[in-house]
Amino acid sequence: MFSTIARSFVFILILALFPTSSQAFPQPSAYPISWDFKFEYQTPKRVVVRTAPGREPEAFWYVTFTVANLSRAEHHFLPRFEMLTNDGEVIRSDSNIPLGVLETIRIKEHNARLEGLNDIAGVLRVGEDQARDGVAIWREPHPKMGRFSIFVAGLSGEAVILKDDKGNPVEKTNPEGKKEPLVLWKTLELDYLMPGDEKNPGNDVIELVEQKWIMR
Repeated sequence: MFSTIARSFVFILILALFPTSSQAFPQPSAYPISWDFKFEYQTPKRVVVRTAPGREPEAFWYVTFTVANLSRAEHHFLPRFEMLTNDGEVIRSDSNIPLGVLETIRIKEHNARLEGLNDIAGVLRVGEDQARDGVAIWREPHPKMGRFSIFVAGLSGEAVILKDDKGNPVEKTNPEGKKEPLVLWKTLELDYLMPGDEKNPGNDVIELVEQKWIMR
């Protein structure tokens, strides 16, 4: 049930709009049809940081990763990390995160090369030697994390325009108020479970329940 819930807010919304659709929801191609970055990630971790003198320490969660372009051409890396919490809230990473948090994570991970998402975004050059180390950061949504998912977009050029059961493109309203086709991108979904309670946050074992590629 958890992996179904974790399909994302967009997926749930589409099911609500098209409950009788006979078409299966788009899935990534079983064969390579576009470029894909090599992506390696570590288990999410918790860190507590005093972000300013005199302020109470705050808890943050983060995921470190390494991304490399092993294709034949340069491509833009425009990462988007989102967390789906146990209560269904979708939170985008790196939203108003104090600079001191990144520096604390660099020290904790013994990796001065770690880059925030805003800094790592851009052209990713070809070659293993051009790999970049990055980190996505969230404020802790709940002391008891329970089941949660992380979605990582920007790792592939594979995309599809979502269509209804009549073959017509599904539209969305862009920030300018104009209608445009709803495009789904190949996205990595990571489903986690952290048993335990809020009495010992950050020290409970985090289990990777499932890893899969979806269109989102």
